Amino acid sequence: MSNAKSTDNFDPREIRRKLGLNQQQFWSRINVTQSGGSRYESGRNMPKPVRELLRLVHVEQIDIHRIKREDFEVVEYLKKYEPDNFKTLKKTAHSKLKAEKNA
Repeated sequence: MSNAKSTDNFDPREIRRKLGLNQQQFWSRINVTQSGGSRYESGRNMPKPVRELLRLVHVEQIDIHRIKREDFEVVEYLKKYEPDNFKTLKKTAHSKLKAEKNA
């Protein structure tokens, strides 16, 4: 089971408000129209790909425009063939990014 946060219990309106964004700003970052986002915020069923994009962009704060296929390939390789190196790199990256954020 993944450690990633599930979007099943997320309220997109609440996430948007906590981020201080209007509907246009919030939904356009994941290529959803304002009117479509409004319908999701009103309770319409959100497709899984949209939920996952919402999680990645607005909860995990990942800039999806900077991700490339090769990034995923490297991660998958490390996870499969060099799991100890993957864990070490992940821990080091997390620590350094946290330190930069607090500096």
